[in-house]
Amino acid sequence: MKLTRFLFWFMVAVLVVFGIGSLFASFPFYAVIMFGDAVVMAFCAWHLPKRTKFIFYFSVFVLALNIIPTIFDQFGLADLFFVLLNFATLISLVVTRKEFLSA
Repeated sequence: MKLTRFLFWFMVAVLVVFGIGSLFASFPFYAVIMFGDAVVMAFCAWHLPKRTKFIFYFSVFVLALNIIPTIFDQFGLADLFFVLLNFATLISLVVTRKEFLSA
């Protein structure tokens, strides 16, 4: 559980850094999307200790939304890093699913 929360918070930090980088590169649309994703990821990380079915499935949904569209777009090194980080977070979440689904 601690690893999963850490990975979510790490993703929040990465998204904020990428969002700031997008702002400096004059891509405000992408920055807003990244900041929005960071807020949703922070919501997931904040509520994970409650161990509810809703937060489990919502977190899986958010991670899937981060992984799937990235694969079907132009794919570079930053995309690979982002997909692998989301995938590692998803695996960590699925491994601890019994803590959520037994509630």
